[in-house]
Amino acid sequence: MTDAVLGPSSPAPQRPVVMAGRPALLGLALVLAAVVATPILAVALSIFQRGSGSIAHLAETVLAEIVLNTLGLMVMVGAGTAAIGVGTAWLVTLCRFPGSRAFEWLLLLPLAVPAYIIGYAYTDAMAFAGPIQSGLRAMFGWSRGNYWFPEIHNLPGVSLMLTLVLYPYVYLLARAAFLDQSTCVLEAARTLGASPWTACLRVGLPMARPAIAAGVALALMEALADFGTVQYFGVTTFTTTIYRTWFGLGDRVAAAQLATGLLGFVLLLVAVEFLARRDRRFGAGGRRHRTIAPLYLTRRAGALAFIACGLPVLLGFILPVAALLRLHALDGDPLLSGRFLTYAQNSFVLAGAAAVLVVTAATLVAYAGRLSPGPVTTTAIRIASIGYAVPGTVIAVGILMALGGFDAALDGWAKAAFGWGTGLLFSGTAAALLYAYLVRFLAVAAGPVESGLHQIPASLDAAARTLGASAAKVAAAIHAPMLRRPLLTAALLVFVDVLKELPATIIVRPFNFDTLAIRVYNLASDERLAQASTGALVIVAIGIVPVVILTRMIARDTRLGSRPGA
Repeated sequence: MTDAVLGPSSPAPQRPVVMAGRPALLGLALVLAAVVATPILAVALSIFQRGSGSIAHLAETVLAEIVLNTLGLMVMVGAGTAAIGVGTAWLVTLCRFPGSRAFEWLLLLPLAVPAYIIGYAYTDAMAFAGPIQSGLRAMFGWSRGNYWFPEIHNLPGVSLMLTLVLYPYVYLLARAAFLDQSTCVLEAARTLGASPWTACLRVGLPMARPAIAAGVALALMEALADFGTVQYFGVTTFTTTIYRTWFGLGDRVAAAQLATGLLGFVLLLVAVEFLARRDRRFGAGGRRHRTIAPLYLTRRAGALAFIACGLPVLLGFILPVAALLRLHALDGDPLLSGRFLTYAQNSFVLAGAAAVLVVTAATLVAYAGRLSPGPVTTTAIRIASIGYAVPGTVIAVGILMALGGFDAALDGWAKAAFGWGTGLLFSGTAAALLYAYLVRFLAVAAGPVESGLHQIPASLDAAARTLGASAAKVAAAIHAPMLRRPLLTAALLVFVDVLKELPATIIVRPFNFDTLAIRVYNLASDERLAQASTGALVIVAIGIVPVVILTRMIARDTRLGSRPGA
């Protein structure tokens, strides 16, 4: 998540080090690219298949609603995340007001709360018997039917829930762009008569446009991939319809064709984001040698800035967590009950295994890029990293189709050759679920690992080679100690993302195998929000880990960037 958001650092280019094993690493990179691309291709090729006719029925009944809801979701979430993310990044980076330093990291806290969990929290808080309406009735003497209260179980409501937890993507990239801007350009605008606000609006904001566009694109990809929130709020989208078509109608071809439509929206987002930045330079043309002088706001303006930065934190983290704590205190799942511990064990074992698998694959891909650079390797690495842009529902459908076809072919071959079938060896197993996580989160782990490798000078490798060290010895004795922090960061990020992942898990998981995320989803679907709050709090608590990592990384990069000549 982090380097998919922040991007790896970009030091001066280094000459590649020629080592033995380059063909093997290149081959592994190509294999991983094929592994990642297989489920996506399986979904894309479904448009040429003929199903049982469900797609025609869906086209006549709900397809228009699906497309309109998807477009509406994109517009609302895009506008909301851009407004909150850019506005708060601007205030905490370029202005000084009470609490501005604390808001630099407080604004990241909503990243720890999955959208479906914040939806459950607000549903209980805003219900007729919830604390908000009950308090209003007690305060003003109202009764049912003589006052108006907003309904959140609709498209604007689900868009608000997603906006509250996704705006940090825009905030992170916008703030990084503002920090990297040249002081000289802004000072030049000031010498031409522009006020501080005019210089920021007409110079600083346009220079940050590529970062803002990338952040909004990431937020929209996550919004398109959401399943739990839109399902609970009763909003029909591609993800909910894919799930119902596969498990309700039993038409895998129609589900795959719907997944192709969702994939089309994602590819459109990627294309728009790419075209927005292609052949355009928004940088200042040089390094910033001193920090940008902040604007010290007046008391009134500072109070408004405090409110503007405090509301997203209040609505996106503090109130949902408070609602979950209240529900847990009322009737939460017993933390030490056998069933709860089983769900937690399933989640942690699965997340741990996925972290090891994904980080290992990411390390191999990163080494291929370092030791065997070239157009083939670059293409393989890009293909291996596209899974993060693909919704978990699409990946799940593609994996079930690909593994189902492989299992059927293997079963047919075994019957023809030996007279007995193999059955389903991979479909509906933990291996299939780990495969889904590998496709989905390989890019998340590759970012920190590639960034860590970029920080190791190629001269160290060359010096070790001249002393007779093999490639494996260089990796073990030199790279491994220096990559300890990036590898740990990558593992933690994958661990937390797997723990929160819902659509891929609920579709691909083995029979009668539930995780904390599925437990929370099932309980909330049955309106047992109090019991669901316990697992939700565990997920949120663990989700704070990458937020802490992000905060420390940003603080370190800010300190380095503020040094003369840094």
